[in-house]
Amino acid sequence: MPQWLRQRALLTPDRIAMETVREQLSFKQLYARVRQAAAGLRDAGVRSGDPVASLQGNTLDCAVTVYALMLLGAVMVPLNTRLSPTELSGQIKQSGSRILVTDHDNAAAAEQAVTTMGCMIRDAAELAQTAALFDDQETEIELTDPCTIIFTSGTTGRPKGVVLTYGNHWWNANGSLINLGLQQSDTWLCCVPLFHVSGLSILMKSIIYGMPVYLMKKFNAVQVNQLLLSSKATHISVVASMLQRMSDGLGSGQAYPNTLRCILLGGGPVPASLLDRCLRLHMPIYQTYGMSETASQAATLPPEYMREKAGSAGKPLFPLQLQIATDGRRAAVHEPGEILIKGPTVFSHYLNNASATAAAMKNGWFHSGDIGYLDKDGFLFVLDRRKDLIISGGENIYPAEIESILHGCPGIARAGVIGIPDHKWGRVPVAFVCLKPGAAFSETKLIGACRAQLASYKVPRRIFVLDALPENAAHKLLRRKLYMYYEQLNQVK
Repeated sequence: MPQWLRQRALLTPDRIAMETVREQLSFKQLYARVRQAAAGLRDAGVRSGDPVASLQGNTLDCAVTVYALMLLGAVMVPLNTRLSPTELSGQIKQSGSRILVTDHDNAAAAEQAVTTMGCMIRDAAELAQTAALFDDQETEIELTDPCTIIFTSGTTGRPKGVVLTYGNHWWNANGSLINLGLQQSDTWLCCVPLFHVSGLSILMKSIIYGMPVYLMKKFNAVQVNQLLLSSKATHISVVASMLQRMSDGLGSGQAYPNTLRCILLGGGPVPASLLDRCLRLHMPIYQTYGMSETASQAATLPPEYMREKAGSAGKPLFPLQLQIATDGRRAAVHEPGEILIKGPTVFSHYLNNASATAAAMKNGWFHSGDIGYLDKDGFLFVLDRRKDLIISGGENIYPAEIESILHGCPGIARAGVIGIPDHKWGRVPVAFVCLKPGAAFSETKLIGACRAQLASYKVPRRIFVLDALPENAAHKLLRRKLYMYYEQLNQVK
């Protein structure tokens, strides 16, 4: 294929490509800046196929870096800006990157990360200031070539490097397009991290669709609501905690305008109370299910089923297949099991990890490690991560189910549930909550509310209060840190 950005700049040069609170670029202007950055990277020694790490926030310079590396045929390795220097160093070394592109906000962390490594640091803003232009007229894209290496979030363990090809990104963008459609007025508000597959997929959609992206440096519920209420964007990607803050920030009688076509809601199961509230406010909620290994979305709820199938992550995108497996067989309708995915968006392999790749890919099917079921109409309902499953006295307990009940209780802003060892039952659930401003906490009342709606073995044995629940940069709950908090509480006792 022709280079995506070059082709887009040829087709719609004057259409708006990227916008921030301070700047606006057409595709023609964006392409010119990207060619300069690509020349700067080339002068730094970057060649086609080279892995190049990036430690940057949500800025135009970061987007330019993404496209410049694609122009060179290099492989981008986006790094989580919340990681420690030690963690960053490990991922840079694992990726084999000899160059780290960073920005002013992350320069200190970058310096610490490469202290003992032979890795050069380049400032993203300076790359685009070179007078030279990269001449890419003869370069093309092979859909089988690697495009990005994205390290998994590490919510349940050590992150793995997910190698995604151009074809993975291409088919994901087109699968989403078939499901959501495209209008000339569409603009995607990007307030999720660009180092995360969700944010990166928005950049891919932009140049494939010719769709403007409004780029926010970080998520801010007040600013997001202002932009959406002023009809600045038609699409936005969020997780449940972000959506909660957005809905909490709407004033009495306020509602988003009809120009907002899609709130793409991912990141795991959604509390029923939050979903009900958003539907009452007529928010265009499109629940979705996906991960780094599927280049973002794998399943999304079709728009006509938004209310009828509320709580479902929908059906697989057009080029994908999906099934539920349990005990080595295909699960029956409504029977929980592991979610398996097959299709052209599924990743190539885990970087330098043949054993993990072999364990995840069997007979062409990717074994996600997530648990869900299909209803009689083929709609996917995601229950939880397999590693988060609590087995208590032989019964399966899904933390997300308990969390959904707690989210519906007055005064609860967020909830997280883990399973702790128990000499009688094997494991039992305990919960952590953070409160809304001014709310009072009563462990007895919360446990009573759970007991009224859940089987006795699912009721949390204890509920603890935290100022804030631990989450990663994509606003997903980090259960492993809840285990650490529980251990600390026991040591205090």
